[in-house]
Amino acid sequence: MRESDAIRNPWIIGFLPGIVLFAASGCGVAAFSHNSTGVQHYLTRNYPAARQEFQQAISIAPEDANGYYNLAATLHRLGMDRRQANTSPEATELLNQAENLYNQALDKQPNHDESYRGLAVLLVETERSDRAFALLRNWLLANPTSSDARVRLAQLYEEFGQTEEAKHYLQEALAQNPQHTRAVNALAKLREDSGDLGQAIANYQRSLQIDARQPQIASRVTTLQQRAWGINPGINPGVTAATSTATAPPALKRY
Repeated sequence: MRESDAIRNPWIIGFLPGIVLFAASGCGVAAFSHNSTGVQHYLTRNYPAARQEFQQAISIAPEDANGYYNLAATLHRLGMDRRQANTSPEATELLNQAENLYNQALDKQPNHDESYRGLAVLLVETERSDRAFALLRNWLLANPTSSDARVRLAQLYEEFGQTEEAKHYLQEALAQNPQHTRAVNALAKLREDSGDLGQAIANYQRSLQIDARQPQIASRVTTLQQRAWGINPGINPGVTAATSTATAPPALKRY
């Protein structure tokens, strides 16, 4: 599948941009308060109220990338909602504003991971997938040791069905940072999709060893163990990363 083709199982369809909070100190305390309130509004889908809070956060802490990202993510969601409601002119304006805010966040913090993801998502959603790939490749070129850049690029490749390219970048990411849980989880998902349940389970368990606070991953391990037991009764459904016969992934970072 070419990069310009429609993607099969996109990380962008139905995408709900994440919201971030930043450490509070000095004037950042007031900005944090607005950001925190904005997050609560966002999570209850009160996007207009969230928008106002994030605008206040930016006015108080104009050098903090997170405020711009949060506002961008909110306008991004509003724009996609308007587009689904067939209000194209308003949707276009909101998405243009979101794109500008993602770029402002990157101006403030050139390696702002979530802004790269949000902007790449927006570019694909607005039928500019080639620019999404260029955005992430240029990030990697500017930061050749960045695991985050590799993971985001791997995500995009995977969603376009180019799994070997995705695997390549994930392994490179893990070579840079073996503790990158998102890369480990992504590698596990690729192996799960390919039917290699034993290796997928081992990968997910490794991720839990790095960070046990991942209930969705723990649940995935249980589900896959049950599936593996059903497919091959010789497989112990209680297998752990330490006792699994599957080879642990190379010391490589996070999807």
